[in-house]
Amino acid sequence: MPKSSDMINSRVDIFYKIMEDCVLCPRKCHVNRKAGKLGYCRAGFHLKAARVIPHRGEEPAISGTRGSGAIFFSHCNLRCGFCQNYQISQLGMGEEMTPEELSEKMLSLQDRGCHNINLVTPTPFLPHIVKAISIADAHGLMIPIVYNTNGYERVEILRLLEGIVDIYLPDAKYGSDRAAFQNSDVGDYSRFNIRALKEMKRQVGNLKANEIGIGEKGVIVRHLALPNDAAESYRLLDMIAKELGADTHVSLMGQYFPCYKALGGSELGRRLTDDEFRGYYLAIESLGFENGWVQYPDEVDGSFLPDFEVNSGWNRNSINE
Repeated sequence: MPKSSDMINSRVDIFYKIMEDCVLCPRKCHVNRKAGKLGYCRAGFHLKAARVIPHRGEEPAISGTRGSGAIFFSHCNLRCGFCQNYQISQLGMGEEMTPEELSEKMLSLQDRGCHNINLVTPTPFLPHIVKAISIADAHGLMIPIVYNTNGYERVEILRLLEGIVDIYLPDAKYGSDRAAFQNSDVGDYSRFNIRALKEMKRQVGNLKANEIGIGEKGVIVRHLALPNDAAESYRLLDMIAKELGADTHVSLMGQYFPCYKALGGSELGRRLTDDEFRGYYLAIESLGFENGWVQYPDEVDGSFLPDFEVNSGWNRNSINE
């Protein structure tokens, strides 16, 4: 949606300055990325993306009928051993591009009929992305900006995105820091995640959709359920209900399958059982969540590979229907 050019340009300058002593995420690596230094996420100075496609595997309010304009950025500030997109997040697959080139891709996605621009794992490249949004906006970008994140974010950085991001699509991965450290090598995920979710909701509120059900503004909180309750899902769902409210749109995902380092593992080396997933679903009902989606394990193609084009089979019904 159209933004204030003066506001965006002022944020661009701030973001690029931050890269000289990078604190874009809670890792606070304090490396000078403008000088080519690499922090934990291994992202350099130049923007890098792996895929730009109309994506039909998101929640119905995001993918709609014509797809979400997904841009998959390389690198990540987490080390999830089960990551289904590990070629991008951990192995750094992708190609460098300028903000000007990125803006052209945003406009191309709009021209192809996509409902939104879906920025997937954008945090390491926020300076370039915000600059690209500014350029695209000046050339007629009208569709909403979706911030699709793993949820490990700093509130101070999110505040710089206010008025730029229309829809926040964050993960809420873990119910405890113990689970986060064990599975994603991050010891303070829960504290930063809950604060980030609350800031996102403060900025854009609950999800608001147009007359055909396509999201225009708001928050959708995603949670990927893991086998053996490795994510401490019950505790997490309870925290979300208490901290954000049961009116928050929640997307409960049952798509987990073992890949990357989880292959052959004892705890995460299998799919969810029906009983496990039923327990998480019943927890959502008992906590009073009113809005969202449920993706059942048997709706997902077991041969799915992270090629970013497979429709992941979202249940198009609301949780309470």
